Parts: sequence; C-alpha cells; structure tokens
Amino acid sequence: METNKNLGIWMDHSIANLIGLNAQKNNHSISSKFTSNTKEEALNRSEKGMHNKRQQLNETFYKEIADEILKYDHVLLFGPTNAKTELHNYFNKDMHFKDIKIDVESADNMTENEQFAFVRRHFENS
Repeated sequence: METNKNLGIWMDHSIANLIGLNAQKNNHSISSKFTSNTKEEALNRSEKGMHNKRQQLNETFYKEIADEILKYDHVLLFGPTNAKTELHNYFNKDMHFKDIKIDVESADNMTENEQFAFVRRHFENS
C-alpha cells in the first residue's frame, strides 16, 4: 500500500493544530498573532486600522500554515469556524497548492485525542 503524506489541521482563527498520522510526536500548533490585546490596541486607534491589522496578521497566520502544507499530498482542514474555508480560499489563489488534495469539513471543539481520531478516520475512509 502506498503511503501518502497526509495532514489534518484543526483550526479556528486563533490556532491551527497540525496533526500528522505517521508521526504523532511531530504534531504542533501555529498560533495567530491577532490576539485580543492586538485587537484592542488597533481598535483604540480606529476600526479601519483594526480590520487592516486583523487582515495583515491573518495573512501571516495562513502563510505559516501554507509553508507546512507544501510538504504534504493530502490535507484535511476542519474546525468550528470559517477559518478553514478562508484558508482553503487562500490556497486556491496560489498555484503552489494545485497538486495537493485539500478537504474541508466542519467540526466542533475537540480534545487532541478527538482531533487525532477524526483525522485518522477521515484518511482511512478516503
């Protein structure tokens, strides 16, 4: 059986948990730099400035995740918010991701073990 490089990413707008099936010890998280403190500071200056800051930091957050995804053949994006869809749209704009199969699924908040089981089930069934 051929081994594909599969990666699951549970994410919301603040964190992305990267879950590799073949090397659970290599799992790690990437955090957004757009925190409530950052939001408050930017909002004190102006609402438009806050939106620009959020967009800029989300772009940085998605770029960090994208750099990791380039190492894989098949990726599952899942989580409770629309961050997964925003990231998927980000990938669609970049030809570097055209050969990577990307699945998007809704999911609730989960423990690490639940996330790992969700990813394992997804790739066993695909």
